[in-house]
Amino acid sequence: MTSLTIRRPDDWHLHLRDGDMLRGVLPYTSAHFARAIIMPNLVPPIVTTADAKAYRERIMAALPAGDRFQPLMTLYLTQGTNPDDVEEGAKCGLVTAVKLYPAGATTNSNSGVRNFENAMPVLERMAKIGLPLCIHGEVTTSDVDIFDREAVFIETVLDPLRKRLPELRITLEHVTTSDGVDYINGSKANLAGSITTHHLIINRNNILVGAIRPHYYCLPIAKRESHRQALRKAATSGNPNFFLGTDSAPHVDPLKECACGCAGCFTSINTMSCLAHVFEEEGALDKLEAFASLNGPAWYGLAPNEGRMTLVKRDAPIEFPSKIETGAGPVTVFDPLFKSHWDVEA
Repeated sequence: MTSLTIRRPDDWHLHLRDGDMLRGVLPYTSAHFARAIIMPNLVPPIVTTADAKAYRERIMAALPAGDRFQPLMTLYLTQGTNPDDVEEGAKCGLVTAVKLYPAGATTNSNSGVRNFENAMPVLERMAKIGLPLCIHGEVTTSDVDIFDREAVFIETVLDPLRKRLPELRITLEHVTTSDGVDYINGSKANLAGSITTHHLIINRNNILVGAIRPHYYCLPIAKRESHRQALRKAATSGNPNFFLGTDSAPHVDPLKECACGCAGCFTSINTMSCLAHVFEEEGALDKLEAFASLNGPAWYGLAPNEGRMTLVKRDAPIEFPSKIETGAGPVTVFDPLFKSHWDVEA
């Protein structure tokens, strides 16, 4: 196959940041993706409907002229979140989901949930009105190894929550383990999972073997090879409960290349090329449209995009810049460690 046309894809987990960084990275998403779930972990975080409205206006103001892109806004769940405000945001169509960060789990998550019991009034209201909960699925206690945090979260937090509120629709975001894949596969209802581009490509050796490579450091951290293979199998299976959420997370190089570097990989610019390469390797190019363009809208109750994207396999490998320049500083582009020949046709 040398050409593949699919519905225009969406990104169901995206960090755009704010200010100069927002203006610098947004065009790489809007060039390829019609919609994206926008993460709310700014400083300060997006915690109210009014916050989400103002942030959406800043995104739309930064959009390149002529680009048609729809940001889907989320609220950052805190122990003080007002259920009435959440419901109002959902009813007016502004709020697509609420994001749960266990406190301290990742970038700008210190305002997240420490005591899940305190968040139950909001979660119960969300279950009642059918508003999805997006979860960063990791425990943060110091006695749990960083490579086990997702599996322990599923056992000790997610499964009890789903038993308590079985009608709550939950997206387990950026699944990184076979444990997560198996748990979603075994679910009968109200659970789906997003998978990132980079977790389909790298394992923990790529971060640690030979040298520390800060631009592969992400949270949840990449796991061993067997987990990467489980993610590939899930993404290419056609199972409607798995879909693309890039978790593209730009940080300027000085904040990545330092003694206490930030977590995140910037993949918006080359995700579709990388995915076509991965799906071709797995003999599943016919499943790429489901993963990138169909399963996510179905889960969030939206119609697939009417527009189309054509991917063309070129004779020469596609060259992407190693860095992009933003008004906030340089951002390193994710290096997939292979040369893809798949190009998004203009």
